[in-house]
Amino acid sequence: MTTSPDAPAVPRGLAGVVVTDTGLGDVRGREGFYHYRQYAAIELAENRSFEDVWYLMVHGDLPDRAAAADFAARTAALRTLPAEVSAALPAIARASAASGPLAGLRTALSLLGASAGFRPVYDIDAGRRREDALAACAAVPTILTALHRLGRGLEPVAPRADLPHAANYLYMLTGSEPGPSQVRAIERYLVSTVDHGFNASTFTARVVASTGADVAACLVAAVGALSGPLHGGAPSRALDTLDAIGTPDRIDGWIREQVLSGRRIMGFGHPVYRTEDPRSRMLKSIARGFGGPLVDFAVEVEAQVEAILAELKPGRELHTNVEFYAGVVMELCGLPRAMFTPTFCAARAVGWSAHILEQAEDSKIIRPAAHYVGAPPPQPVPAP
Repeated sequence: MTTSPDAPAVPRGLAGVVVTDTGLGDVRGREGFYHYRQYAAIELAENRSFEDVWYLMVHGDLPDRAAAADFAARTAALRTLPAEVSAALPAIARASAASGPLAGLRTALSLLGASAGFRPVYDIDAGRRREDALAACAAVPTILTALHRLGRGLEPVAPRADLPHAANYLYMLTGSEPGPSQVRAIERYLVSTVDHGFNASTFTARVVASTGADVAACLVAAVGALSGPLHGGAPSRALDTLDAIGTPDRIDGWIREQVLSGRRIMGFGHPVYRTEDPRSRMLKSIARGFGGPLVDFAVEVEAQVEAILAELKPGRELHTNVEFYAGVVMELCGLPRAMFTPTFCAARAVGWSAHILEQAEDSKIIRPAAHYVGAPPPQPVPAP
């Protein structure tokens, strides 16, 4: 395919370009609203379990009590890794020690797909695709927590089928059964980050799915996109900002220096929202429920940052995004900072898998064009 010089201009980064139809959800940035299928995402986070929302993304509706119990039991049984994958995790953890669990997850997911016999989505029916997606998503938290513990010289903690998804995740991470307040806080965070429109990693998953590749290959590609600091790497960086400021009396000077020097303040601003991020609003409420000096400091930093930005950049709407209070909540729940982005990944894998399943229903490969701006061809090939 070629393009002519007068081809329509496309915004950088495909910003705002509609590339397909989806029944999975949408983000309405000017309203500060997003949804999963027909339900407000934040309302789901406040009222339903992670397993219920996972069911919704896969099956299209919320389960009744019997279906919910059956789905929870089915997915819990899939948490245990194949022996070949478990045996390889120590070597993967050593190899990815400098990079962290997300880098190791890419390798482990590839091995999982191979050992479990995942076949290209193009070659299998919808039922088998769904089973592969459930198996992969159930394995992600087990892999991530095992890699984290192995990287610190600790033995992995085997999953427990009797614990709900969020509680089991915290249990595998720490080795101790978590309290109900920590479980519910993390579950609400996980639900709120399952999906969020056609972000970079979701689009990447769908591009790979459009080639007919297997579910594991699609998820590996999505994890690669998420690993970039401009996408999924900000929760710990936002908390690092609070550490760098240190005390309330340093907020004004530190923030002004960052803004005037053109440096980005991690945890503020979003490419879609032009008002308050609804995820941030919910997480701020969760953080305030815990209370304490860290929460008080975060709230004060937020207020001063917004005031300074309004003064120095009038007319530009910049508010906290999901990462700012996500870091605070995860810190309060005892998660190590190295696991902030992997925890986000553990939730988003469910959204990615739903998009992979939806994309697999359309056999048309995603193959955009580019506008060539290099030297005019054909040029004579010089003699050697």
